[in-house]
Amino acid sequence: MTEINHHIPDDVLDTYRAGTLPHAFAVVVAAHLSLCDECRARIEAADMIGGVLLNGAEGVALRAGARDRMMAALDAPPPPPLPRGSGVFPAPVMAELGGQPPKWRMLGGGIRQQILSADREGSLRLLYIPPGRAVPEHGHRGMELTLVLQGSFSDSEGAFHRGDVEAAHDAIDHQPIAGAGAPCICLAATDAPLRFHALVPRLLQPIFRI
Repeated sequence: MTEINHHIPDDVLDTYRAGTLPHAFAVVVAAHLSLCDECRARIEAADMIGGVLLNGAEGVALRAGARDRMMAALDAPPPPPLPRGSGVFPAPVMAELGGQPPKWRMLGGGIRQQILSADREGSLRLLYIPPGRAVPEHGHRGMELTLVLQGSFSDSEGAFHRGDVEAAHDAIDHQPIAGAGAPCICLAATDAPLRFHALVPRLLQPIFRI
């Protein structure tokens, strides 16, 4: 198994723990956690500290009807089981795919994508990049988290392999290039459209919703 060298930033992991991370980014974090022992240990350690702090905190009175709501929740039928991981796709990704293989859409130059979700807080997509193929050079208007699921890519920030996460922001301009060997498959979340430098990607951007 390839060693994971690029992890989720602390502030993003803390927001995920608090349950306030937008859905697109939360799926990337969950998928990374399924592959990364180190980040799972960070989460568990923070949860233990939080538990100790809560144990020492002063209690507060429950709101009216809290017991009835809890009992009703216990009587509710359990949710359907989530899909299991399949191939290079961890369970959180398979859940977004509805348990089915990706339905790729061509972007050009052999690069493909499937948009998994999109709302006002961000978009989530799978990207398939053939070996040696470069994504058009671009910058960012917000945050982008990219998790490698298969193969690798490299850019100005380093080399990224399975399980690695690149956290890009508005100060980073880069042109990811897929490594040799297996095609690079990535899970990417963004909270704003990319800022492409070349004219053609800018013209196609609304069509491909990048």
